[in-house]
Amino acid sequence: MESTKMAAFGRDARSSRLIIVMLSLGFAALLAAAAATFWIQRQNEASAKLVAHTLAVEASLGGFASANERMETARRGLLLTGNMEFAGLVEETQKVALSRAAELAALIADNPRQRERVARLRTMLDGYTRHYKQTIGLTGAARSAMLADFSNDRGVTYVRGMRELVQSMLDEELALLRSREAEQRTTQRLFTAALVGTGLLILLVAGVTLWLVRRNLAELRVSRAELRVLNEDLEVVVDARTAELKRANAEIQRFAYIVSHDLRSPLVNVMGFTAELETARSAIARYLVKSEESGWEAPDPTTRLAIEEDLPEAIGFIRTSTQKMDRLINAILNLSRQGRRTLTPEPLDLTALVNSIAGTVQHRIQETGTTLTIDPLPTIVNDRVAVEQILSNLVENALKYLQPGRPGVIEVRGRSEHGRAIVEVVDNGRGVDPRDHERIFDLFRRSGAQDQPGEGIGLAHARALAYRLGGTIEISSALGEGSTFRLSLPTEWLNGDENA
Repeated sequence: MESTKMAAFGRDARSSRLIIVMLSLGFAALLAAAAATFWIQRQNEASAKLVAHTLAVEASLGGFASANERMETARRGLLLTGNMEFAGLVEETQKVALSRAAELAALIADNPRQRERVARLRTMLDGYTRHYKQTIGLTGAARSAMLADFSNDRGVTYVRGMRELVQSMLDEELALLRSREAEQRTTQRLFTAALVGTGLLILLVAGVTLWLVRRNLAELRVSRAELRVLNEDLEVVVDARTAELKRANAEIQRFAYIVSHDLRSPLVNVMGFTAELETARSAIARYLVKSEESGWEAPDPTTRLAIEEDLPEAIGFIRTSTQKMDRLINAILNLSRQGRRTLTPEPLDLTALVNSIAGTVQHRIQETGTTLTIDPLPTIVNDRVAVEQILSNLVENALKYLQPGRPGVIEVRGRSEHGRAIVEVVDNGRGVDPRDHERIFDLFRRSGAQDQPGEGIGLAHARALAYRLGGTIEISSALGEGSTFRLSLPTEWLNGDENA
């Protein structure tokens, strides 16, 4: 099963990489198509501007040619008929021709050959105008000679020259127009080819991606079915292991209760006989005093030392040890009883709960001059007795381990995040060495100077209760810098019966 899962995972990874590669190619193709479209559009705009420019030049050349022909026609009418109305028409068409020539000069400013032709047109037009002014006043024989040889007249020569120049300019503009139209067609073909190529590439990418996705989905369905079977098996195993752990925990608690209960019987006997030994020792001591007063023979020094010093010291050690053992047995019994207690979830206002705890230790707060601040705390659903025991232990520990010579400051603050309530008890006490952060949660283990009463049970009991309530306790501390105990509990814990 494990090798099959690993192989399937490898195929999924390769498929994912292929999908990413294909999607990247698709996006790259779209970007390339967008770039090509932008470039081709710019090219089309440039070509369209050039075509429009060529058409404008052709229109201007046509206007100049028309004005040139009308001007020559009006001049001939004037020469043949002498009607002065033709003179006004000549002057009017001359103005139109000059205007068209100026317009042409502006339009073909970027073409050296056309600029040269326009300059020649202007020269011919100026020559034609001078010749017209010279011939308009001819009379008699001079006028008859000019009309007889009119085909060789200089004005006709100017007109023919301007006609040829206009035609050559039109030919060049037509060649430019054909070239630019060919460029537009080429650009259009490139645009079409780019769109077709991009479309085909996108279709290919989409097809391969869909195929990979479908294959992945099929593999995921198979994997999901396998995972469902594994989960079902795992749930059975977990339930079985949980039941075993519960039974083992119950057995351990019963064993602890029985052992501690059975230990109390011989301990009570030891404590009773110790009391009898103390009574006997007192009687012997009184007898010695009485013997000395009555003049009887006193015992030897060794016996006297044993009766007056060694025996009381031994009895004192026995009594101290039995008292400590009694406290430990009582603590074990208490832990056993707490572990067997059924937990009952209920809504808890942690702010009110901590205020109640503060009231029970108010005398200690006043004696030590400690400042206790309780910020607003969240509301949870949990076992009241267990939560109260945990928080009481944390607050009492903060009061117990204050730094000598420094006014105590304790702050209880809290918040809710991700379905859990976080309560922090912060103090400025003596602190805990980082090496002992986990050690202080062990049963019967303590850290630092042992100058305060206690058996090292409180924090172990608090963490065990927190685990039962679905929470944790952590510490952040350094020597001489105070401590922060952080309690994390679910905001709504509804498994009291299952965790009992």
